[in-house]
Amino acid sequence: MKRAFLTLAALLVTSAAYAQDNQEVRWRRIDGVITAINVDNPVGKTSAGTFPWSARGGSARVNLSTGAAAFDVDGLVINGTMFSGTPGPVTAVTGTLVCNVGTSNESTHDTNPVPLSARGNADFAGHIAGIPYSCENPLFLIRIAQPAGAAGRWIATGAERTGGSQ
Repeated sequence: MKRAFLTLAALLVTSAAYAQDNQEVRWRRIDGVITAINVDNPVGKTSAGTFPWSARGGSARVNLSTGAAAFDVDGLVINGTMFSGTPGPVTAVTGTLVCNVGTSNESTHDTNPVPLSARGNADFAGHIAGIPYSCENPLFLIRIAQPAGAAGRWIATGAERTGGSQ
C-alpha cells in the first residue's frame, strides 16, 4: 500500500510539472518578415509590414496560464528602400500572441507597446491579458505600434518554438 501511494504521488508530481511546462511556450529566436516591398505576407488575419525585415537576435516566452510574458529583439531593421539597415519610421512595437491561427476562433493578445531603438532593439517583460483557455498552435509576432498608420502589421516572428500544444 505504501509503495502504491508513493508511486501515485510521484506520478502526480510529474504530471503537474509536465502540465506547468506545457503552459510555458518559448521561441528561441526572432526572425524578420520575409516579403517583397508592398507585398502582404499575412499570418492568419494579421497583415505583414510592407518591407522585408531582419533581426540579429532575440527570443520570447509566454505562460499561457498566467499571461506572464517577455520578449527581446536585437537589430530589427528594414532590408532595402531608403531605410535599409534601420527601423525607419517605426519607433515602437508590441509583442503579440496569436492563438488558434486559421480557425474561426483565432485571437490576438498584445503586450503593451515598447520603444524600438534606432538600432532596432526592444525589450518587454510583463503580462498579456485575455489568453483563452485553449490556445492551440501559439505563434508570437512583433508588430508595429508606432507610427499609427502602420500599427498592427507584423514585422518579425518567434521561431524554434518549444512548449505549448505542438
